[in-house]
This record gives sequence, C-alpha cells and structure tokens, in this order.
Amino acid sequence: MNRISLIVGPALAVAIWTLFDLDSENRTVTLMAGVAVWMAVWWMTEAVPLAATALLPIALYPVLGVMDGKSVAPIYFNHIILLFLGGFLVALAMERWELHRRIALRILLVFGSRPGDLLLGFMVATAFLSMWISNTATTMMMVPIVASVLATVDSDSGKLSTGLLLGVAYSASIGGAATLVGTPPNLSFSRILLIQFPNAPEISFGSWMVFGVPVAFVFLVIAWVLLKKLYVDSNAAALDRSGLADAYQKLGRMSREEKCVLVVFVSLALLWVFRRSIRIGALEIPGWASLLPHPTYVNDGVVAIAMALILFVVPSARSKSGRILDWEVASRLPWHIVLLFGGGFALAQGFVDSGLSAWLGGQLVGLKALHPILLVVMICLLITFLTELTSNTATAEMFLPILGALALAINVNPLLLMIPATLSCSFAFMLPVATPPNAIIFGTDRVRIRDMARTGIWLNLIGVAVAVVGIVVLGPIAFGIDLGMTPDWMVD
Repeated sequence: MNRISLIVGPALAVAIWTLFDLDSENRTVTLMAGVAVWMAVWWMTEAVPLAATALLPIALYPVLGVMDGKSVAPIYFNHIILLFLGGFLVALAMERWELHRRIALRILLVFGSRPGDLLLGFMVATAFLSMWISNTATTMMMVPIVASVLATVDSDSGKLSTGLLLGVAYSASIGGAATLVGTPPNLSFSRILLIQFPNAPEISFGSWMVFGVPVAFVFLVIAWVLLKKLYVDSNAAALDRSGLADAYQKLGRMSREEKCVLVVFVSLALLWVFRRSIRIGALEIPGWASLLPHPTYVNDGVVAIAMALILFVVPSARSKSGRILDWEVASRLPWHIVLLFGGGFALAQGFVDSGLSAWLGGQLVGLKALHPILLVVMICLLITFLTELTSNTATAEMFLPILGALALAINVNPLLLMIPATLSCSFAFMLPVATPPNAIIFGTDRVRIRDMARTGIWLNLIGVAVAVVGIVVLGPIAFGIDLGMTPDWMVD
C-alpha cells in the first residue's frame, strides 16, 4: 500500500497539472490542487513519514509559482507552534518528576472501590491529564496502574479488564478535546482559522475551555455510562485498592522539584485561561493582559514559553544538570508534530494565496440548500470515520481549509463547521490504528479488536452528536456564534 501510494500521490498531482484547467484565468488554482491531492494521498496512507510530507510545500510552492520560498518558510514557525512547545516542555517536566503519576493516583484514591466507581476514577484521571500532556504519555502511564489493580482481582476479570483499558484509551482522546493544547487538531484549527480569515477573533485558551470543558465532561460521563453497562457487573464486590495506596505511598512526600513544577503548571493554566476577558452571558471576567501597556502583544504562546523558561532556571539538587528542566529532557520534544503543524499551515496558506479556496467555494455553493446543522452532522460523520484510518492531525489539516472555503461559499459562520470537525478528528474509538491510546491498550493483549469496534462505533456516533449539540448550545456563549447571521470578520 505504501509503495503504491508513493507513486500514486505525485502521479495524481502530475495528472491534475497536465490534464485539467480548473480556472482558466488563474493557473495557480490547478497547480495548488495538485499539491493538495499529493499531500492528501501521502498523509492518508503514510507513504512517507507524516512530517516529511509536511515539507512538500517548501519544495513545491516556489517551483510551481504558488508562493515564494521566503514567504513559505515563516509559516512553519509561529505563535501556535510556541504554544505547543511551551506546553509540552511543562508536560515533560511533569513526567520527569512524576508529578503526573502523583496526580493520577491521588484522583483514583478519591473514588470508591466498587468497579464502576474505579472505572470512573481511571477515566477522570486520564481525561484530566490528557488536557495538559500528551494522550500517548498519559495512556502509557495509566496502563501499568490498571494492571496493578487487576492483579488483585480474581482471574475471571477479562470483562472488567477490557472496560478499564478501553476507559483509559477513550478518556485520553476525550480529555484532549477540552483544551487547545490537549490534542494537535485543536491548535491546527486555531491557526488555520486566522490564515483563512485574518479578521477573525483569536481563539484563546480561555474561550476554548469555555466550550471544550463542558463538551468533554458530558462526553466523558456518557462514555462512562456506556462502558459501565457493557463491562461492569452491577453486583460485583468492591475491589482491593491496596495496590493503589501502596503505589502512592512509594512516591513519598512531594519533592521540592514536584512542588515547583506544580506551581508552574497551575500558574500556566490560570494565566492561559484568564489572559483575555471571558464573557459568559452578561458576566465578563476581565483578562490580566489588559493591565499591560500593549495587551495585544501577548498571546498564549508567549505565556507558555515564559513559564517553561522558569523550569530551566530553578535549581535542583537531584538533577545532573542542576536544573529542574534541562535540554536532555527537552530534546524529547516531538519535532515531527511541529513539522506536521507547519505543513498544515502552509497548505492552508496555499489554498488562500493560490485562489483554490475561492474556487472550491464556488464548486461547493450547491450545499447551501442543506440546513447548516444537517451539513455539520454530515461533515462530522465523514471525518470521524475517516480519521479511524488516518492521522487526526493530518485529517484536520486537510479538511479545515476546505471547510473554511465551504463556509464562505454558503455564507455561514466558519466556526459552525470547523469546530465540530476539529472535535471529530479526535473522536475515533473503533480501531487500534485510530489513535495512539487505542494502539497502546490493544498492545496489552487484554482487549479484543471486536470489543473495541463494537464499543467504539457507538462512541463515534455519540461523539458526532456531542460535537453538534455542543456547537449549537455553547458556540454562542464561547465564540459568539449566531446561527441566523454571518460575522463581519468573514469579509476582508
């Protein structure tokens, strides 16, 4: 498949360039369409590493005349990248000093010892950590904790084992939807929106949480109810949680390093949330950035880097480098994701600059006959099931520019289409290849693929409903979406 796709991608691009003329007055539209198809094929099939595909615009745009090289290069590094890097550095510090493990075990010990309560505890702990650190790292940490609990249960615990592991994997994906840094598609959306609509209001960390936290909370509760019904015996006796208590005791008292990371982590979250004024109905909470001489100069990326730098400065007697965070740890930053972000942003910019975005809008104008909510449902269904087989970040970066063009063509608020689509990129629960958390728990050999598929298909459909209802109910509150009118910022 990969070998075939390696040839099919560029072959399709060449066919489009030579056989089609999408816009007789603007040849660049056809050239950009070929690049987009080439990237889509390689991203969906992973014919080459995703990050390598993301570099295609740097090589192709200048040669084809879509954009000059000096204009393409800066797209790969911007304030959204800094937000990701700063947040990830703090997450690496949490992992280094095992603060995330302490938080997880503390949450689990708060919940009861009955299987259903323990399932909820695992899901809450996983979802909370996934709001701030990689869902892959969260799942990798939680799986051994699940195993330690199951070790105290009778051998006939396959059903409960499946439920707990699926709960961890699913809540990692659900929790990531709650914050901008929780999962890469959220960050992709916030940047692509501004590329296509430069006058659009900034999607700040706080405004996203006003929307994302309630959506994630409701979905988490629904997922827990479903998993409890399918995998937890209502008459089961309470479990022995001594293993959890022992694991927490082995952590000992909080070290100075843990306390410092915790202070930075909490401070970072509060600074993100309250940087800009938050309006909830008639209530407005003023943002702290308004106290600065130039409030608009500060964004969430600036805050993330500033707080992460503190960790490189504070001394630590337990570290070889003498600091809480050093470059040996920081070198584990996922640079492939940074390149993937950059490629997506370059693709979106190419859509706009080449005129392909406007051309696509013209082709999609017939969809105006559909009710916007029905259209959102169709989009979410398509993306949810497509991302079962493709990278969620690559899926977001392929579809979001198209949805922006569609919104302009049918004259609806782009947020109405793009935000539910972004959520749907993360709501894939059926297959091991859909997300890293799914793959990790499948790799334990305790979960059968048919159990994951039969449970996941329900959650896929429920996820679509949650995303659609969320944008209708919370969209007006968090983002000022009015279903009856289009915003002024859609027009340059």
